[in-house]
Amino acid sequence: MSIVTTLDHLVLNVRDVEVSAAWYAQVLGMTRHDFRPAYGVARTSMKFGTMMLNLRPVDMDKVAWFTGAEAVAGSEDLCFLTDLSLDGVCRHLADCGVPVEVGPVARRGARGEMTSVYCRDPDGNLVEVASYPKP
Repeated sequence: MSIVTTLDHLVLNVRDVEVSAAWYAQVLGMTRHDFRPAYGVARTSMKFGTMMLNLRPVDMDKVAWFTGAEAVAGSEDLCFLTDLSLDGVCRHLADCGVPVEVGPVARRGARGEMTSVYCRDPDGNLVEVASYPKP
């Protein structure tokens, strides 16, 4: 029995919230949302589909924004799914000045075989954009 059902959000520790927000908006098409929860400091999130990334500055006090044991930028390996062709994704990355580091290559994801391309965000996080074969 699985205790959890899906991922709601992920917190990325970033060096510069503005730079990261602009990159995720331009390169991956996410939508920026700024908010202030009743329990804490102002936050910036990047929404996509039914999920979001919260962008947490690495120099933020851990009491002000409760986080993992080590608040380090650039240590993540993220995989996002797309319905677009990966050739189109590669062209878009090139248009944004973002080099493709690897791909398209065959990989295995949560649902089985998929095809992926890899690039890096401004903090050096590995960003994978993948697609599953159409049924």
